Amino acid sequence: MAKPDASIWRLMESKGYSRREFIDFCRFAAITAGVGVAGLPRVVEAFQSRPRPPVVWLHFQECTCCSESFIRSSHPIVADVLFDYLSLDYTETLQAAAGHQAEAALHDTMRNHPGEYILLVEGSVPVGSDGVYCTIGGRTAQSILTEAAGDAAAVIAWGSCASNGCVQNASPNPTGATPIHELINRPVINVPGCPPIADVMTAVVTHLLVMERMPELDSKGRPREFYGKRVHDTCYRRPFYDAGLFVESWDDEGAREGYCLYKMGCRGPVTYNACSVTRWNEGTSYPIQSGHGCIGCSEDDFWDNGPFYRHLPDVPGFGIESTADKVGAAAAVAAGAGLALHAIVTNVRKQSDIRERIAGSVQETELDEGGND
Repeated sequence: MAKPDASIWRLMESKGYSRREFIDFCRFAAITAGVGVAGLPRVVEAFQSRPRPPVVWLHFQECTCCSESFIRSSHPIVADVLFDYLSLDYTETLQAAAGHQAEAALHDTMRNHPGEYILLVEGSVPVGSDGVYCTIGGRTAQSILTEAAGDAAAVIAWGSCASNGCVQNASPNPTGATPIHELINRPVINVPGCPPIADVMTAVVTHLLVMERMPELDSKGRPREFYGKRVHDTCYRRPFYDAGLFVESWDDEGAREGYCLYKMGCRGPVTYNACSVTRWNEGTSYPIQSGHGCIGCSEDDFWDNGPFYRHLPDVPGFGIESTADKVGAAAAVAAGAGLALHAIVTNVRKQSDIRERIAGSVQETELDEGGND
């Protein structure tokens, strides 16, 4: 049996994993964390020598989908040792303790490991009516958050609820639901999504363990490695968008052919996430692949950005080199009508050109066949 402060390697060894399996796990962690195969020796050194960091996982206004996503990482070893791989000292959802024992576990971790424990926060914090909409053990969510964040080595906001407020923050927001970064005076790693992708969550924690510093973040506090490109730019339906071939109504011929879902409300062109690359359920699929447009759940105020099934007319037509820092809501509004008109005209021309070429090819074939006769 591994000691409570054992390293990840010692933990895996105690569970019967071989050295080869440990190296395979390290390779997976290196790739998902964005350090690549070149960083493998550093991952191996960290996982075999450093003790597991203590973790406090708080739950506020949320549906627990982030936890459900996290425990379904695609790597089988992660699935087996994930919550041992982190020393998960406190979490309202998964801990066996309750009442005074649970509260003791929380405060013991904060008192015994100042500057060492990682704080994971799932859910938004209601500040309306003095915080009465979410209380735990007689304390408001805001007071618990403020205390726990004080001595944490790092703070990660899991999911859109904690990162941008999600549906609780949507108008008229009666509870005053507020994202974590607006309530504490320190850097927060935002990992939005409803839910975020399991492997992205694992990679962010791995980066903290191996590099001992926060990953590079974009202007919204999101890890640039996973939120640096639009869903649109890596979507397998992108060629249809460029060709002006769109689904016009659900279950039409275009839908059956896998055409672009932009006209059905897909927000892939204005959403930054790794969905179309990393995907869910062991890399099986993501919403667009299942036939439903992206609803932009990793972006701020996505619930209030208009009906999900009406396309946005002011999408900027920037190329794949654009990032979230270069293309913002202000740029989309400012560029609005002119760029949208240009995009529409361009796509209409492309579609017309494609049809003319097809027609021309048919005529040439008919002439050749006639000449051969």
